[in-house]
Amino acid sequence: MINEKMKNYGNNRSVIRDLFEFGNQKKAEVGAENVFDFSLGNPNVPAPKEVNETIKELIDTKDDIYLHGYTSAQGDAKCREAIVKDLNRRFATSFRKENLYITCGAAASLKIILTALYAEGDEVIVFTPYFPEYKVFVETTGAKVVEVASDPSSFQIDFNLLEKALNPNTKSLIVNSPNNPSGVVYTEENIQKLAALLEKKQEEYGHPIYLITDEPYRELVYDGIKVPFVTKYYRNTVVCYSYSKSLALPGERIGYVLVPDEIDDSKDIYAAVCGAGRALGYVCAPSMMQHVLERCTGLVSDLNEYKEKRDLIYRALTDMGFTCIHPDGAFYLFVRSPIADANAFSEKAKEFNLLLVPADSFGTPGFVRIAYCVSTDMIKRSLPAFEKLAACYK
Repeated sequence: MINEKMKNYGNNRSVIRDLFEFGNQKKAEVGAENVFDFSLGNPNVPAPKEVNETIKELIDTKDDIYLHGYTSAQGDAKCREAIVKDLNRRFATSFRKENLYITCGAAASLKIILTALYAEGDEVIVFTPYFPEYKVFVETTGAKVVEVASDPSSFQIDFNLLEKALNPNTKSLIVNSPNNPSGVVYTEENIQKLAALLEKKQEEYGHPIYLITDEPYRELVYDGIKVPFVTKYYRNTVVCYSYSKSLALPGERIGYVLVPDEIDDSKDIYAAVCGAGRALGYVCAPSMMQHVLERCTGLVSDLNEYKEKRDLIYRALTDMGFTCIHPDGAFYLFVRSPIADANAFSEKAKEFNLLLVPADSFGTPGFVRIAYCVSTDMIKRSLPAFEKLAACYK
């Protein structure tokens, strides 16, 4: 006997991963230079130079036990101290290292906090469009995902729909800003409005409603846009973070869960986080990367390069007649399909070796996601293929 749910997850990979693997096969057939793969959010902009310099210095000066041995289950103390010092400096907070649990990236952070908090019958609200793995993370705790559509004109929170979705079984909401896949950043006004609504509902229902912020793109914003740091607006906020995007280290799998002292039952929740990490086998994130973060937390890859890529592809596609959501952050362009069936549009794009992710699994049919964190040269070379694709629908 095997776990049928796990078998189904394994047999039904995410559409993003399927496209990525299709792209690898296509590159072998026609040459990598002829395939325009916008499927995976795999940063092309290099890590800050200090990251590799630190790795080299650590290897040259530290012994193997320090580099590769176990840290404390919740993470190396000096690493956690460096992270909270950086957060406190930037956001005028007063976190302690005891508020942090170091994880193997944001996916592990989300899975740990959801496992720590929720059980059968609980409901977790997600705003569409949302990262499809949220559904897997939530459902495998026994809880239920409740989708709330965003305002179609702005992809900000639709508060009328949110109020209808909230009920006594609501135990949490997941907020992802800057958003994957739309690139939208929630405004300070909307975060304040969300906080006020949740405070009211907590009192009405007689139990905490935790706001889980998924923030791997927090630093990747353009044109002076500010990302509200949600713990400053709503007390019952838990932060999940990854350095995959800000430091361009997706393969190193390093991030954290932040459980502030101010939230209800903070000590019990932190203990449950430690317990969930233990139960899931997630104790001790990669040791060497923790030592790297001790020196490099707070650094960010070159935002100007990301902005150049965004502006190039956004202007080109809108000039061709495509309708695109203007992304203020992250490195995705959310494009309305010219036909109702975005899967069919994605299949048509394959004829021109363009790999675009249909957004049905993100909870927003009729759109495709383009990950523009690729080389600028590839974006330029892909534009004639986009022209041919656009011509099919004129």
